[in-house]
Amino acid sequence: MENTKIKFMSFKKAGFALSATLGTGSLFLLMLGLNLGIDFKGGTAIGLSFNKEVSIQEIRTVMQSVSIQDQEFDLSKEEIKYFGSNKDVMIKINSQDNTPENFGQGIVNHIYESMPTKVPQDKNMFVLSLGAVSPKVGSELSGKAFWSIISALVLILFYISIRFEFKFAIGAILALVHDIIITLGVFSLTGYEITLSTVAAFLTIVGYSLNDTIVILDRVRENMKSSGTVLFESTINKSINQSLSRTLITSLTTLFVIVVLLIYGGEVIRPFAFTMFVGVIVGTYSSIYIASALLATIYKSSN
Repeated sequence: MENTKIKFMSFKKAGFALSATLGTGSLFLLMLGLNLGIDFKGGTAIGLSFNKEVSIQEIRTVMQSVSIQDQEFDLSKEEIKYFGSNKDVMIKINSQDNTPENFGQGIVNHIYESMPTKVPQDKNMFVLSLGAVSPKVGSELSGKAFWSIISALVLILFYISIRFEFKFAIGAILALVHDIIITLGVFSLTGYEITLSTVAAFLTIVGYSLNDTIVILDRVRENMKSSGTVLFESTINKSINQSLSRTLITSLTTLFVIVVLLIYGGEVIRPFAFTMFVGVIVGTYSSIYIASALLATIYKSSN
């Protein structure tokens, strides 16, 4: 692919139109809300391992009436799903009003005592994980997650402005914002849960997409030394073509690994892998048709 001569900038208007459409649609979906996990809205997460296969309906039936310290709770409509096999179950319970101490342990005890034929004799082998997050802590985590992404974008803006120039930084930052908004829109559309691991995936996307963008921008800067800014779109086309082989090979090999995680990673790792899958595709596209195309537009308008 070293000798390709694709005129990428000939399609920049179509790229802008596509991005505007996807971005607007994503913002509309975000207004409808995201499926925030327990990490952000508070609640209890319980991982259980039965010694026999168990149906989700069996567990829902058992959880219709859970008695903990003289309080009755109907938890049959909470999120219950398999992870790994039909013997391993993850239960996620939203924050309840006036929950007693050891609420999660009380649920574990209730299920253990209600299904004696399907649980291991050793209760320690039954509980894989047990954790709770208060709504207040969840709100604090939401704020920290938001500011971690904003901080990353600000530092990136500062770094690119120093290494290249501010005109380069504008396109790079808008490309990253574009990636995050569209990926969040896909999350809203599919109903995938936003967890702390998802936030980690978003930060990974920011780094991945930025790396791809910097490779192209570095080629643009080098080619500008010989061609200047008179035929700037030709310079960008040349730069993208020069780095196209590296971009495609890196993206495809990364996607192969992510697809394996999506198929075999199980429920715990799937949201992270799904975020990366969408982010790598969108990030590869934005490196060409957002960061590079915006740079071409900025230079054209300034000259």
